[in-house]
Amino acid sequence: MNTRIQRAKRPLTAGLAVAAAIAMLAAGPTAFAAGPATVGLGTAASFAVLAGTPNVTNTGPSSITGDLGIAPAVAVTGFPPGTVSGTVHKGDAVALQAKSDLVTAYDNAAGRPVTATHGVLGGQTLVSGVYTSGGVGLDLTGTLTLDGQNDATSVWIFKATSSLITASNSAVKLINGASACNVFWQVTSSATLGSGSTFVGTIMALTSITMQTGVTLNGRALARNGEVTLINDTISSSSCSSAAAASPSPSASASPSASPSASPSPSATPTPTATVAPSATTRPTIPPTSTSNPINAEPTGNGLPVLFGLVFLAALSLMAASRRYRTVRNTR
Repeated sequence: MNTRIQRAKRPLTAGLAVAAAIAMLAAGPTAFAAGPATVGLGTAASFAVLAGTPNVTNTGPSSITGDLGIAPAVAVTGFPPGTVSGTVHKGDAVALQAKSDLVTAYDNAAGRPVTATHGVLGGQTLVSGVYTSGGVGLDLTGTLTLDGQNDATSVWIFKATSSLITASNSAVKLINGASACNVFWQVTSSATLGSGSTFVGTIMALTSITMQTGVTLNGRALARNGEVTLINDTISSSSCSSAAAASPSPSASASPSASPSASPSPSATPTPTATVAPSATTRPTIPPTSTSNPINAEPTGNGLPVLFGLVFLAALSLMAASRRYRTVRNTR
């Protein structure tokens, strides 16, 4: 009799295991959803400074590593004494296209779902996510630490519903693999970086960007409609621009001709036939910042009918097992 009861329990146990597995499968995509995708900058990725109108102005020996552009205006002043390692584009087709790509990137960042709200950033340590200021300006006094958790693909998107203002000598610190290339600041009005600030990431301001004396920016200052103002500052976007512009590996050199010498002279040494080397397959590297429409790693509902069907079958199995178990117990 005990053997019969134990055999009757087996379908019940199996049904419970199936139901638990289905529940884990259904919850898995939500529980382990990836962090936010990067923001594709398109052709704006090569620019360290990009402005709209009326001008880009500089005072003192500011240093810009990357391209400088302005459109639709064309006024750029203060270079020299400022220096630009890249190309200066004044109202040309390159600058216009970069401005168009900036608008796309700005709108993309603005539309991302929010992870948490932090209006005051000083003293915070934040992991990958999308953060909003919650109806006020983003304020940084002191140090903001971004923790990559040993994941080089971690992305931070900060959305300021008004302005972005950093106090003098404030800093953004990167730890555990966090990259300045994956930090984005979407600013609904203007951004002002205080004197001596150390800042990282791509600033995408709707209006203007002002960098006071002695600011160091590891990233980009991109203003959609207004001006960019510099005073003895340092901006470097070289590491991110290099990754965006990675070129495919070079193809193999042409193989030598395989034709033998046509000379009939018996004293001539015959030319050996060369072996034609197969050409190498070029595998281009796709730049992470060139994607205009990044895909968020969010679960979709396409598999829900299948999951519901499996859950229904598991329920039927449980009901049958339970009924059989009760029948066996009643016949003991």
